[in-house]
Amino acid sequence: MQSKLRNLTARVGLATALGLSLHLVSLPVAAQSAPKVVKKTPLDFPAEAIRNGIDKGVVRAKLTIDGEGAVTDVTVVDVQPPQARVLRKTVVEGLRPWKFEAGKAGSFEMQVVMSNE
Repeated sequence: MQSKLRNLTARVGLATALGLSLHLVSLPVAAQSAPKVVKKTPLDFPAEAIRNGIDKGVVRAKLTIDGEGAVTDVTVVDVQPPQARVLRKTVVEGLRPWKFEAGKAGSFEMQVVMSNE
């Protein structure tokens, strides 16, 4: 029960931290809880998606961070709906400059919900 409560608290904290910019909501979806975000940059909804009639999408990405909290790799795991794959590049490039608390090197997955509404 304690473990479930800690995981829920971590997810709520991360969602709160990320949900403040441009309809971006993010939750860790892997067993390892996500470290605290200490620096983030907003992700802009791509004009190409708007031109293609896409107004929202969900991108699940795997982030790898080093011991200093820098993002060293971002890999897209899934995009829903499939037509929203144009959001892949935005998410990969947008998450690279993020910084997480130091000392928690490893990988975790997060879900990024993007919307132009």
